[in-house]
Amino acid sequence: MSARNESSIHEHRPLIFDATLTLLDRQVLDRNDEPVCTVDDLELSGDLHDGVEFPVGGPRPRITAILAGPVLVTRVFGGRPPRHLWERIDWGDVERVGVMVKLRLAAEALNVGWTESWLRERIITRIPGGRHESE
Repeated sequence: MSARNESSIHEHRPLIFDATLTLLDRQVLDRNDEPVCTVDDLELSGDLHDGVEFPVGGPRPRITAILAGPVLVTRVFGGRPPRHLWERIDWGDVERVGVMVKLRLAAEALNVGWTESWLRERIITRIPGGRHESE
């Protein structure tokens, strides 16, 4: 990743960007560059709800966490997954935002891959050839 395409979120000045274009559906990597999840949603500070408009000069919402979870069904059929199914990655654990979102943590410290692990252990391994990597 080039320095021009990355933004350190720990700069002294606030970073303002369009979250839809910059964050949603981005791959999230742990500190060892291992894929962890994708950004499915964001948790914002403040009392927010759909259609809210922010007053000019008032406080802007801040990202407090990345949310990841089983959203495929809701993207196909509509709606939102239940809140208890979302996995939360604290924004303070994000090191860098670029083409991919880089974390300061190792994947083992997070529980965001539980659905993938569950599918792999219970379903994929039962498919012939599902116990080894493809050649």
